[in-house]
Amino acid sequence: MTTQALRAPAVKVNGEDTAIGDVAVHTTVLDWLRDRGLTGAKEGCAEGECGACSVLVARPGIDTQTEWTAVNACLLPIGSLDGQEIVTSEGLGSPAALHPVQEEMAVRGGSQCGYCTPGFICSMAAEYYRPGRTASAHLDHEHGPNGFDLHSLSGNLCRCTGYRPIRDAAYALGDPTENDALAVRRDSAPPPAAATGMVKGEAEFVRPGSLDDVLELLADRPEAQVVAGSTDLGVQVNIFGSRPPLTVAIDRLAELREFSFGPDEVRLGAALTLTEIERRLAGRVPLLAEMFPQFASRLIRNGATIGGNLGTGSPIGDTPPALLALDASIVLASRRGERVVALADYFTGYRETLKAPDELIKTIVFPLPLEPLTAFHKIAKRRFDDISSVAIGYAVDVVDGVVRQARIGIGGAAATPLRARATEAALIGRPWTERTAREAAAVMAAEGTPMDDHRASASYRSAMLGQSLLRFYFADEGASA
Repeated sequence: MTTQALRAPAVKVNGEDTAIGDVAVHTTVLDWLRDRGLTGAKEGCAEGECGACSVLVARPGIDTQTEWTAVNACLLPIGSLDGQEIVTSEGLGSPAALHPVQEEMAVRGGSQCGYCTPGFICSMAAEYYRPGRTASAHLDHEHGPNGFDLHSLSGNLCRCTGYRPIRDAAYALGDPTENDALAVRRDSAPPPAAATGMVKGEAEFVRPGSLDDVLELLADRPEAQVVAGSTDLGVQVNIFGSRPPLTVAIDRLAELREFSFGPDEVRLGAALTLTEIERRLAGRVPLLAEMFPQFASRLIRNGATIGGNLGTGSPIGDTPPALLALDASIVLASRRGERVVALADYFTGYRETLKAPDELIKTIVFPLPLEPLTAFHKIAKRRFDDISSVAIGYAVDVVDGVVRQARIGIGGAAATPLRARATEAALIGRPWTERTAREAAAVMAAEGTPMDDHRASASYRSAMLGQSLLRFYFADEGASA
């Protein structure tokens, strides 16, 4: 198959249309920018963990037509931004006319070696332009008096300046002025994703124009590598040298970006990013609201899609335990039609699923009403921005002191995410008491087949499963007291 571009691929960079040119298909946005002299963005880790490569992309907004979204340029293939609009740290301001974010970072000592500074500035600018950020009298250790959410900087690491002056700079920011060009830009729509194709040597990158086109392509080329946010594939390309012969971008397909809430179910398009889902749900699904801040970093959540997290089939992904507890199902689409698969049946082995090579995850669905008692527990070495040793999602209904329903999803305890069926059976129909919780916790500790690895031992994982259920019970008791 030979794919011809429908037009000369180009990206608007800092307001100027720039041809992508004759580059390798797997060239990252970061390398492409640096090759053109825009060296503010740096490569620190090539895995999306340090934020030195952060840039701003114009994406469809929720409260405004466009939102300036910070993403990891080291992970995205340049072809995925064909027809799109990006701003780098150089495009925010100049030495003679600093952007407000740059000004505050400078005067408050937010930079020493400066390697990470441009990435911090782009992530800080995304929060500066976030619709709905307003001054608030409610202060905590993660929010400033100007409404600045420090989680917006998660995924940005600094090894020499220290975080206090960076935080001070963030908390000193005011609101954009009326004539701020990037603020004004939010009121008009972002560029639509261009149907495009790139060929270099034996490798191809394709962005089809519709879901039907994707399904036709997968039927003919089931070996194709599907990519959305590229937060997983980008690591494979950068660290492990993966070079799929055909990469198919699906992140902007309208058919994969459905969102609906109620009355009987919630439907989440597979290509919605975790940040988009978090903001659209706005806390209406408490279990997911607990999970989102613990999933990687804001930079990763801005790119990572819910379908991509399920599509990898990883046993330690954070969304599967939560979605298993919510009794979710997956809509799989192919040229042959659509079918619905319960998430509890979807995972068949280590990174193996029921999805056929020619199928695509289209939608994730879970029923309403929600169980009233929910929680998400993640056991990891760091509080944020880490991979789970064990993750557990709970959804329990207690009526007149008796457990009427219980669903528990577990990650990190077997080759696949799984439902804790034995523990659920030990709870359902029994009084919601400490004795029941302790007996069920003993069952929970024996769920799955935990293994020893560099993140945790099998015995530790088992112990944490049991302790998690006790923590869940006592947290509910404390809330009810």
